[in-house]
Amino acid sequence: MQELRIPPQEWADELVTPIGAADASDLRIFLNRMIFRGMLFSCGSVAVGLHQVNQEIAWRWAKTSARALGVAAGVTVKLFGTKHLPSEPSIITPNHASHYDIAALLGYLPGNNRFAAKRELFKEPVLGMVMKTLGMVSIDREDPRESIERLNRLEAHGHGAFSLIMFPEGTRSAEGGLQPFKKGAFSLAIQMKRPVVPVAIHGTSGVMPRGRYLSIRPGTVVIEVLPPIDTTSMTIDDRDALRDDVRSRIAARLARAREA
Repeated sequence: MQELRIPPQEWADELVTPIGAADASDLRIFLNRMIFRGMLFSCGSVAVGLHQVNQEIAWRWAKTSARALGVAAGVTVKLFGTKHLPSEPSIITPNHASHYDIAALLGYLPGNNRFAAKRELFKEPVLGMVMKTLGMVSIDREDPRESIERLNRLEAHGHGAFSLIMFPEGTRSAEGGLQPFKKGAFSLAIQMKRPVVPVAIHGTSGVMPRGRYLSIRPGTVVIEVLPPIDTTSMTIDDRDALRDDVRSRIAARLARAREA
């Protein structure tokens, strides 16, 4: 396993924590795969049913199920930097190395949050329903104006003000590295005058490797919430600089793990 150094805080000394997958037998990995698939079907079915009755209860069930999955699979999630989460709705921009990123954020990131997803995925009858149950929001990454109207409609129809989690890489990286960032999240943040919150996620590429048949290995995942960036004085011409700033901040934290 790698190690990650968390800088000292006002209330704590510097911390060194392991990240990534721990040693596990083939049997444990097989059992975790069965646990994941079983919980995906059973908890997903319950969540879809609850969604028809009460969307808020369905969302809470999804968050509880995400935490339960980690406990059952032997994955510890550590969260740092929650003091950086703004009190107002924001655009949260994590790196994306694994499917487990979603489970970790869903289960442990506090606040009223929803995930952004490509609108094409919602056209699938079963997948679309599950994604809605998980609080995912269909947006057009290439049309911020349409996305703003969509978010405003959701907030006006009983969802309340929520922060939007958008993966600026657009898709998972192949080897856990950091890919180029797309502009959509930053254009949206500037036009809505919402703060951007960079988030560095460590260890998920080892815990749930890409292309391993949805296998989950026991291990440790760390979520670092970094200081937010105010966008109220920015214009759309600043989106490239904002994108590059957020990417450099996340890259710097991911590099700290490699130094160990």
